[in-house]
Amino acid sequence: MLSFTEENYLKSLLKITFEGEATEAGTNELASALSVKPATVNDMLKKLKEKNLVVYEKYGKISLTDSGLKAATDVIRKHRLWETFLFEKLGFSWDEVHEVAEQLEHIQSSKLVNKLDEFLDYPKFDPHGDYIPSANGEIKIFFTKTLASLQSGNSCKMAAVKDNSSSFLQYVANVGLKIGDKIKVISKHDYDALMLIQIGTKKVSVSQKFAENILVVCNNCIIGKSCSKNKCEL
Repeated sequence: MLSFTEENYLKSLLKITFEGEATEAGTNELASALSVKPATVNDMLKKLKEKNLVVYEKYGKISLTDSGLKAATDVIRKHRLWETFLFEKLGFSWDEVHEVAEQLEHIQSSKLVNKLDEFLDYPKFDPHGDYIPSANGEIKIFFTKTLASLQSGNSCKMAAVKDNSSSFLQYVANVGLKIGDKIKVISKHDYDALMLIQIGTKKVSVSQKFAENILVVCNNCIIGKSCSKNKCEL
């Protein structure tokens, strides 16, 4: 059985590598993601290597073994299922679910997690637009672009967020934006990339930092089903 800390390391590695469209991670990158010192990361990586969960040599790049990938995927699956349960069934707002799911994701009962999945009718996405891995470990990454990459006149649909922090999610909610909403870029300033966007009949100015954390697909995409590089028009 893995400790909570070991599971958190594996989960962070998966997000940096597979979900970040890379195959390896650096020690400093992992330390930054976990808000710990590189020396602490090195110590933990030695333990994970002994358990055949990571491929790692000191000062080298880090990657997950097949066993490590399976363990990391299981943690992320639990986390996103619990987020969905809290949001859909218990009335938590989308900015409240992450912290609670961080605690619930370490529950070890496979039967409970599978029953939760069944109870929720096998959801594909969590409240933040992230794909929920299947029971057999399948995890997918769908094509998206950031809102910041669009130009004046472009239209799109919000698919997910990059930043799951409570402060950012509250900000998004205050702007009046949610998953699936259509967005039109009215203007984009050359100087600071400040954007004027339209959501329905409402127009609002958003910063470059905000736009970099909003993931979008074209309006013809069915989120999670046809937003691929071959089909998405963005």
